[in-house]
Amino acid sequence: MATRIRLKRMGAKKQAFYRVVVSDSRSPRDGRFIEILGYYNPLTKPADIKINEERLNHWLSTGASPSESVVSVLRQKGIIPPFEAVAAAEAAEAVEAEG
Repeated sequence: MATRIRLKRMGAKKQAFYRVVVSDSRSPRDGRFIEILGYYNPLTKPADIKINEERLNHWLSTGASPSESVVSVLRQKGIIPPFEAVAAAEAAEAVEAEG
């Protein structure tokens, strides 16, 4: 089963907030999910973001891939997913090796 970390829309019309959930990649956006990792409320200034980093790292280590929206939210929060940190380190090493 391919798992995906994505946003699930909640709230009333024009009052949306999102839950960060782990779900099967075949399930619909607001459909069945495996686990809730946190929430994201873009309506507050600054945006309210709460994520359980321990569970996020667990799911990333088991192969769950985050959606582009979730990666954007994680960057706002200051959490860099481990796979991006590894890719950035490899890119920096490649630049140092060339120069």
